Amino acid sequence: MPAKSSSPPRVAVIGGGPAGLMAAEVLSQGGLQVDLYDAMPSVGRKFLLAGKGGMNITHAEPYPAFVQRYGARHAQVAPWLQAFDAAAVRSWIHQLGVDTFVGTSGRVFPADMKAAPLLRAWLHRLRGAGVQLHMRHRWLGWDQETLRFATPTGELRVQADALVLALGGGSWARLGSDGAWVPLLHQRAVPVAPLMPSNCGFDTGWSAHFSSRHAGAPLTTVAITSTDAHGAQVRRQGQFVITATGVEGSLIYALSAALREQIAAAGSATIYLDLVPDFSAARVHAEVTRPRGARSMASHLQSRLGIKGLKSGLLRECLSAAEFADTDRLAEALKMLPVVLTRTRPLDEAISSAGGVMFEGIDDASGMLRAIPGVFVAGEMIDWEAPTGGYLLTACFASGRAAGQGALAWLAARGLI
Repeated sequence: MPAKSSSPPRVAVIGGGPAGLMAAEVLSQGGLQVDLYDAMPSVGRKFLLAGKGGMNITHAEPYPAFVQRYGARHAQVAPWLQAFDAAAVRSWIHQLGVDTFVGTSGRVFPADMKAAPLLRAWLHRLRGAGVQLHMRHRWLGWDQETLRFATPTGELRVQADALVLALGGGSWARLGSDGAWVPLLHQRAVPVAPLMPSNCGFDTGWSAHFSSRHAGAPLTTVAITSTDAHGAQVRRQGQFVITATGVEGSLIYALSAALREQIAAAGSATIYLDLVPDFSAARVHAEVTRPRGARSMASHLQSRLGIKGLKSGLLRECLSAAEFADTDRLAEALKMLPVVLTRTRPLDEAISSAGGVMFEGIDDASGMLRAIPGVFVAGEMIDWEAPTGGYLLTACFASGRAAGQGALAWLAARGLI
């Protein structure tokens, strides 16, 4: 067993997002010297941008439903969340002096809805604990066991007793999550699944006529029926946005994982829009087939069912003239209008990414890479995904905490602390 040094071990954390910052906090609380490196000029850039419209920090739904939001990887994510769940996230935020509240949808927000005050308070605490932040340090990999960084003043080489990687996924490269770490881990025999867009938009192939009139318009009071990963039909109500090439927005993001997999397997995926979710199919059929006299069908739909503008345009876009003239088919389409999705939008446009370091390459108990002892991983660079609504951030916080604790336990087992 190696003898303890007179000074505490030094741990490097690479990545200044929520997972890396949380790992740094745990390690500093354990009495270690912590150096955090990030390629950007400041930490938390994606965190701050995600909070521009209101910082959704976690979700208040019961744990059994909460953990299922992580889909195919929920069993692997569960240990992180069991140790640091949504209630623990809220308690941690309160300890930083930031109040929270639960919105009507169950989403949890800071009282002022802003990310910046939370990040400032967190960084103040980290600096007070001795965490050293090194900005504009881009990780280049290893030379033997020495870490290499490109810095504004030239290459820097760093020795560390343990390493936590929290490098993010592949979305929003301009904020630092560019996936440049993938080949570096491949070189060390770490299994990495290809990075793919998650919480993303999709292309549909709108006509130029439709796109020019409706791109950027929100589609509110609508429901979508689609097929989940197990082949079962799912229905969700909410809203989304028509884009120049397709669709995006919260309702689409919630379904994106299954839709992406369907496109990969079959070349396309079909969603079915309910344009009048507050009306039963029988009521819609009765209204559509009601005598309309000299009125056009468009005027009839507007007066009887409130169909106008974008919703009217969608009917014209997705139905043939013959289908639109057939009242039975039109009534059916108002409740189940097929929209074919042909591809995801590019990874760099996605809110988050799927793929990354595979759980098969990670020690379940500690978060350490099986191929590289002493190296731990956290956050979005691991192969899991979740919808928006606070689930992404919660798992990033929790995985960062788990990686920090794993590094502490590993160093203790080696007699270094």
